[in-house]
Amino acid sequence: MSTRKLRGIALALGLGSGAAFSAGPNLGTPIAPAEIAAWDISIQADGTGLPPGGGTPAQGARIFAQKCALCHGENGKGGPFAALVGGAPVSSGIDTVKTIANFWGYSTTVFDFIRRAMPWQQPRSLTDNEVYALTAYILAQNKLIGEDDSMNAETLPKVRMPNRDGFIIRFPDKI
Repeated sequence: MSTRKLRGIALALGLGSGAAFSAGPNLGTPIAPAEIAAWDISIQADGTGLPPGGGTPAQGARIFAQKCALCHGENGKGGPFAALVGGAPVSSGIDTVKTIANFWGYSTTVFDFIRRAMPWQQPRSLTDNEVYALTAYILAQNKLIGEDDSMNAETLPKVRMPNRDGFIIRFPDKI
């Protein structure tokens, strides 16, 4: 291809791409409170920010079979993606398979992660009741709660995770 043709193509592409940037990034555009509220879904370790609702392991088992087992395996013991159940205690950390039972420090973090990121192909598509039920199911599969326990904003923060003290707090005065 000649240099003249290449220059012509480059010029055409350059001029055509200018339209894509004409709108600007909307910096300084006010955001409505409703738009902020839709993304302000942070859950603290103590349960601050947990929504109303609840769920049981039995309810979670049905949802897990439909929406989670394909990736995480039957009963959460591993599939194409990470196992959620089981796992030896975390020691050296490098070779240990990290699961919810042996690695996660707070049960509220399990809820928060499921709510934000799962199922991976449809994040934020689960209702709060479904997230509570899935969290209850996974905690029950790890024998951290009973099969008849219900998880909600009051009960979930009370679940003591085995690795709660397994993290070093870098700035304890900021807590």
